[in-house]
Amino acid sequence: MSFAISDAVSHVLNSALDGVSLRQNVIADNIANVDTPGFRASSVDFETSLRSAIATGDIETSQTTATEMPTDTPIGANGNNVDLRKETLAAMQSQFQYQMMSRAVSDRHNLLRASLSSQ
Repeated sequence: MSFAISDAVSHVLNSALDGVSLRQNVIADNIANVDTPGFRASSVDFETSLRSAIATGDIETSQTTATEMPTDTPIGANGNNVDLRKETLAAMQSQFQYQMMSRAVSDRHNLLRASLSSQ
């Protein structure tokens, strides 16, 4: 049985997954450029936009946006500011966030499927 549910909870979960996915890509790019002279690391913020949409109750019609911005990590001698320890920790945190969001989507899907099959 395949179905698509479009409600506020689904929008929140999908927006969160998109934001964490973008964050993982940016972190991977930062790590890949750890030794590139002049490279400036970036970070991703999607929580602010998502939190605002939830607070206004406008999650279904608003477009939550993930914002990529430069980090404030000090710049090294070669003009690069990637901190490998910081990026590695951020990668692990975002992996856990993605796993939690994926689990929430899966659990929600299973709950909806069970409720529909019991009718």
